[in-house]
Amino acid sequence: MNSLLGLHRVVILYRVSTKKQVDKQKDDIPMQKLACQEFAREKGWVIVKEFYEKGVSGFKVSANDRDAIQDLKEMAANKEFDVLLVYMFDRLGRIDSETPFVVEWFINNGIEVWSTQEGQQKLDDQVDKLMNYIRFWQANGESVKTSMRLKTRMAQLAKAGIYRGGNVPFGYKTVNNGRLNKKGQPVRDVEVDIEEANIVKMIFDKTLNEGYGSYRMAEYINSLGIKTHFGSKFQSNTVIRILKNRLYCGYYIAGESSSPKIDSLVIIDENVFDSVQKILKQRTRANDEKQHIARTTKGCTLLSGNIYCGHCGGHLNAAKNVEIYKRADGTVRKSEYIRYTCYHKARGLNDCNGQSVYSAPKIDAIVLGIVRDYLKRIKETPKDRALETKYQKDIDSRKKEKKKLSLEAERLSKSLDKLSVEIGKSLSGISEYSPEMLKLSINTTTAQLNEINGKIAKCEEELDKKKEMLDNLDFYYDSFAGWADEFDNAGMEQKKMIICQLINAVKVRKGYEIEIEFNMSYERFFEF
Repeated sequence: MNSLLGLHRVVILYRVSTKKQVDKQKDDIPMQKLACQEFAREKGWVIVKEFYEKGVSGFKVSANDRDAIQDLKEMAANKEFDVLLVYMFDRLGRIDSETPFVVEWFINNGIEVWSTQEGQQKLDDQVDKLMNYIRFWQANGESVKTSMRLKTRMAQLAKAGIYRGGNVPFGYKTVNNGRLNKKGQPVRDVEVDIEEANIVKMIFDKTLNEGYGSYRMAEYINSLGIKTHFGSKFQSNTVIRILKNRLYCGYYIAGESSSPKIDSLVIIDENVFDSVQKILKQRTRANDEKQHIARTTKGCTLLSGNIYCGHCGGHLNAAKNVEIYKRADGTVRKSEYIRYTCYHKARGLNDCNGQSVYSAPKIDAIVLGIVRDYLKRIKETPKDRALETKYQKDIDSRKKEKKKLSLEAERLSKSLDKLSVEIGKSLSGISEYSPEMLKLSINTTTAQLNEINGKIAKCEEELDKKKEMLDNLDFYYDSFAGWADEFDNAGMEQKKMIICQLINAVKVRKGYEIEIEFNMSYERFFEF
């Protein structure tokens, strides 16, 4: 208390948790402010400062990350006020493992903590401390329930294919088509923005076919003078968000929930989207051991990320060596050599018995020859009837196998049931089989059933893969055929991306013995 004036100095904290509550027409703060000021006036307190937290969740944001709470603590430590007043105690926070101790901190530092609705929080005894905890435990529970209801509702709207509000991704716009909600308020719909959609298509195309990374892609878009919906420049993470957003395939997503496909919202073909996701995954640092997509298509070598030592299995790294010679006449001659180097061999990290270095132009020429041969053969490979017939036969064969296994599993299950019944008879002494014999039979039958169920699961997995291959047959064939038409006239960057997608790994051994592991999605076209 201010000893000179004999008055309580009060600081008031107002908080609303969502940005919508801050809207001038819906702002919850004026209501809190009116109630708190009237309460302070009735108590005869002097308001020395008011803190406003707008759009700050007391459930999600820790007190350590809330500027207002930290400023209040600093003022309390400096004895600048006597009372902390809030409309309700949950304005201080809703985190049950934290907020009770925030209240306790203020009280222990000589600050009275009051709520206009719940009175003063004291900590004179264990009951007070228990009530302090229970209050915020209940507030936390309400926030959890609210969060669950919100997530459930968002999932329901997504499944129904309904726009849930908020900022629409680049490539789309909201329009008023005259629809009204239950309250008679206008509801906006999402539509494709043709100009922006063309930019989105370009982003996917350059990522898939030219190997553009997110930083390079952002720089390129910015050079065209294109801005985001907020009027700012594109950043690397802006590009990544676009590349990972399945709405471009026509699906609203909310957590694990997805809407049916909405054709009017489709900008990107699903096969293109999935191919780009594989590239993004390959380029992450966490996938170093399995990477076969180059992180960048810049550079003068053809292979990057998918070339390995055939002896130790380590990556071969591209490097440029420059040798400078000074002739007798004083002139300088400079020679450049581009090599693939076995990282492990060169640094003695293992017992690799292969070469340390290989000529990059020589390896690139060999691989180019093989790729050209494959691309030439694709033009001679039937697409429709032969391939579809083969995969349909494979699917039919797997279905028959699964049916046969299922019948065997059913037979073994019935046998187990009979053996279980026989155990009861044996224990009663009315069976011709001993418990030991029955136990052995049950164990054997159970092992056989588990083996059969494992085969059924494997068969189902292979069946799903075959069905997926058949569904995507047109996409992969058209991609492959397109590469065959454009490969010779393509630039180095396009050649690299074609090879990265066509080839999983190039393994090089002594004497330039080369083994190529092709992507199964494309290798199947050479089976005829």
